[in-house]
Amino acid sequence: MREFIIQEDDANQRVDKFLQKTLPALPKSLMYKYIRNKKIKVNRKRCEIAQRLLPGDHVLCFIAEEFFETGEDCSFLKVSSELDVLYEDANVILMKKPSGLLTHKDSNEIQDNLADRFLHYLYKKGQYDPQTRQSFTPALCHRLDRNTEGIVIGAKTAEALRRMNAYIREHKVEKHYVCIVEGVMEQKTGHVVLWHKKDAKSNKVHLYAHEQKNSQRIETSYRTLHQGKRYAYVEVQLHTGKSHQIRAVMAYLHHPLFGDVKYGAQKNQRKDFQALCAYKVHFNFDDDLLSAISQQTFTLTHHHIKARYEQLEQ
Repeated sequence: MREFIIQEDDANQRVDKFLQKTLPALPKSLMYKYIRNKKIKVNRKRCEIAQRLLPGDHVLCFIAEEFFETGEDCSFLKVSSELDVLYEDANVILMKKPSGLLTHKDSNEIQDNLADRFLHYLYKKGQYDPQTRQSFTPALCHRLDRNTEGIVIGAKTAEALRRMNAYIREHKVEKHYVCIVEGVMEQKTGHVVLWHKKDAKSNKVHLYAHEQKNSQRIETSYRTLHQGKRYAYVEVQLHTGKSHQIRAVMAYLHHPLFGDVKYGAQKNQRKDFQALCAYKVHFNFDDDLLSAISQQTFTLTHHHIKARYEQLEQ
């Protein structure tokens, strides 16, 4: 028999969800059977699959020891713990992702990536240990493309992650980017509404002026900060957050990002450089748990886009 005491990071989730995360070796069909047969209880009483767990609840599992073998994944310790931290408190962290670094690993092999760096950083600070955590792992709240640099938000606690993800869905986390685009921007500012479809096979987005089958509405604003002879330095705000949104929108407007050959940039440019940076984030909400960042704006002052633009226009 094993007993799990529900901590704050485990609370407010269903019994079955907690068990799936905590006991990955336990098949789902057996888990449901054990709940029905009262081999899994909460506070020594029969529980329901959809019952919500509260802090301090005791989950008792009268099941075979083999199902408690969790095989904690400590592969994050094999990547760097180096983080460029812009802001940090007990609940969230804002960090800079450099261009060229994956946000999450894209295979089972050991790959340097921001999500694992985040875990390693917390591990070294004594704020995360997979041996003692039950069902929650600190996580990033969103992602950036590999060749995009900029601000990424990480959540240290389950409640912070739930709230931040909700605010992102409600468009209360305002994300601003700067980029270098090709050509002369005849329309210096704009607000663009288009329909977005991603081709999984080619990993490329297609945009349409009118709704298509399986398309999603996207909304983007932009303003030209400086116009050069061949390139423009542009600020973009996302009102929706879809894959490759800025890259595809600027290409649709016939101003692809410098270096973004996939979306039509000149082919003699570096393929590993995508002139896009998530340089500013504004938290347009009021929240007791996240009060330190509520209604606050954070700006990345050190990035490569402005300097690269000035170099191109010399």
